[in-house]
Amino acid sequence: MDLRKQLLKEHSKENTALIVSYIEAHPGKVDDLMDIFLNESYRLIQRSAWVVGDLGRSRPDWIKPYTPQMIQNLKNPDVHVAAKRNTMRYLQEIELEEDVWGDLLDIAMKFLSKNDETVAVKVFSMTVAYNIIKNIPELKDELRIVIEDQLPYGTAGFKNRGQKIISALNKL
Repeated sequence: MDLRKQLLKEHSKENTALIVSYIEAHPGKVDDLMDIFLNESYRLIQRSAWVVGDLGRSRPDWIKPYTPQMIQNLKNPDVHVAAKRNTMRYLQEIELEEDVWGDLLDIAMKFLSKNDETVAVKVFSMTVAYNIIKNIPELKDELRIVIEDQLPYGTAGFKNRGQKIISALNKL
């Protein structure tokens, strides 16, 4: 399968599942997928993000070697929102190496603080930040302040996650 051509055919759940199944059957294609996700045109990045997100949930160990590049990609101010969303979703679900905590916490706090950031990116960023702060509890007040500042403007889902994380922070 030519991943680029298949990604451009259509942006659908069925196509995403087809590509994920193909990559699971051909693990050597992970490099090609990640090259598209990290380096291609806006549209291909958008479409590959869904595949990366799904593959990250089904085979997190296959995506983990790319974590540093994915984090670096989040620093790009022009990164596609789909790439941000699926990267942060993946990062909230894995055990993070200590050497990425600093950069990733800065990124997560920035996304969480931005008024114009999408709800999904904010919610996933909140969880990523909490997962790091569990290991560095002296930073818990910083996260609590940012969440509390955003709560009045959040959706029901944001408020729910925020209140759960604030409660968990209080127990650290």
